[in-house]
Amino acid sequence: MNATIIALLGYITWIVILLVALAIYRTSLVMNRKKAANSFKADGSDSPPLGHRLTRAQANCVESFAFIGGLMLLALATDSAVITNDLAYVLLIARLGQSVAHLISTSILAVQIRFAFFLVQVGICLYWIVQLATKFIG
Repeated sequence: MNATIIALLGYITWIVILLVALAIYRTSLVMNRKKAANSFKADGSDSPPLGHRLTRAQANCVESFAFIGGLMLLALATDSAVITNDLAYVLLIARLGQSVAHLISTSILAVQIRFAFFLVQVGICLYWIVQLATKFIG
């Protein structure tokens, strides 16, 4: 397996881990009669702070998958993983770092750290776009 495949698998696994954590969290609220099963808002805004952060961290991973996963899949589908392999792990680490920062706190420092991790991901994706466009458009 190459780095792009491993990073893509890691990204998808992280999304599933966050989803399972969210399901466990919400189930515990229902089982402890703190919330009704049909009362959760999709954005988590009606949950306690941890639940809200967990909801948003998971949703943010899914939202970012469109461009991160899309570029990795494009590279794999076009036999261009040589373009994405070198930075695939860096991107995955930045994605994990952004999520963990999101889960830990919403303080100003945590938000700035989270944004720095996001900028790393966007920068890598922009680099990949240029490299892929150069390869296919010329």
